[in-house]
Amino acid sequence: MKRERGALSRASRALRLSPFVYLLLIQPVPLEGVNITSPVRLIHGTVGKSALLSVQYSSTSSDKPVVKWQLKRDKPVTVVQSIGTEVIGTLRPDYRDRIRLFENGSLLLSDLQLADEGTYEVEISITDDTFTGEKTINLTVDVPISRPQVLVASTTVLELSEAFTLNCSHENGTKPSYTWLKDGKPLLNDSRMLLSPDQKVLTITRVLMEDDDLYSCVVENPISQVRSLPVKITVYRRSSLYIILSTGGIFLLVTLVTVCACWKPSKKSRKKRKLEKQNSLEYMDQNDDRLKSEADTLPRSGEQERKNPMALYILKDKDSSEPDENPATEPRSTTEPGPPGYSVSPPVPGRSPGLPIRSARRYPRSPARSPATGRTHTSPPRAPSSPGRSRSSSRSLRTAGVQRIREQDESGQVEISA
Repeated sequence: MKRERGALSRASRALRLSPFVYLLLIQPVPLEGVNITSPVRLIHGTVGKSALLSVQYSSTSSDKPVVKWQLKRDKPVTVVQSIGTEVIGTLRPDYRDRIRLFENGSLLLSDLQLADEGTYEVEISITDDTFTGEKTINLTVDVPISRPQVLVASTTVLELSEAFTLNCSHENGTKPSYTWLKDGKPLLNDSRMLLSPDQKVLTITRVLMEDDDLYSCVVENPISQVRSLPVKITVYRRSSLYIILSTGGIFLLVTLVTVCACWKPSKKSRKKRKLEKQNSLEYMDQNDDRLKSEADTLPRSGEQERKNPMALYILKDKDSSEPDENPATEPRSTTEPGPPGYSVSPPVPGRSPGLPIRSARRYPRSPARSPATGRTHTSPPRAPSSPGRSRSSSRSLRTAGVQRIREQDESGQVEISA
């Protein structure tokens, strides 16, 4: 009996230990595989520059890994596939000459384009390993932000009655985000300050004096951050505005008066004045030519008068009203007593006043001619009742006048030759 009881106790103990044995038999043996790690999950790239998709893998096998990089799209795009660092197959034209692989499985993309943005997945496997390692990295590609500027319609506003709008504008940059600053500090939330959905436009309604300050905006994206130059907004009270408007009106009025006073004539008036001036110059030139021709003809007429003394005498005889009444007194009036050898001649009748004045100096004349003139002038007067005597006296007067004109002509020739 005792022996049977001992056998039963040993059997029951064996049944109690059997579940642990079954568990040990069912537990699987750990299998070997590839483990991939990455220091970063998100990389920000810049257009035209390079980006490194860095990974590391570990494996118990010493064989070369098979590396495959894909860009996840609706349909995955194979970027590169290699054994170790040796590329398998032909690269896509988009990635040709822009890809480089490293031994740890990392991928270097050069000359980044906006189309390179997306999620990249790497798969690394080794032939001896049962499982394949996988890892994903996100890449963003952006254009740097250019310097923004704050645009405003007017930098002066009136208190309580106006609103002003500020626009933050920039030329280049992708994925911009905007932040407004007042006096260099972030703008506080206020019911009077309205922002557009993209926060690019700031509108301040019901302007107060406290809104008189410097405003600027900050634009940033994943690769850059740029701040604009500040813009000064000036808020005026109503009384101050009236003074400024009145001063500006006076200045504008003075400016208009000055412009009107200094206004240049139109093209038509200038052309008309130019034609009038040209006509006056032509008229003056014609008058100068006519005066020159008259000046040239006057001396010639004087010479002709000297060459034709008889004509002058006849004209003089006709002009005299009573030639026969006083025959003796007329010659005496023409001759004046003077020093011996000199005689004073009366001015030649009919000579033009425009001729040049000749010298008063006279040269001695021939003694043979002077007595004849004296005898002619000393003849006694005759009675006017006798026709024969009046005719002879008129003839003697004519002879004396001709003789006198000849003497004057000779004296003029002597002066000219001198």
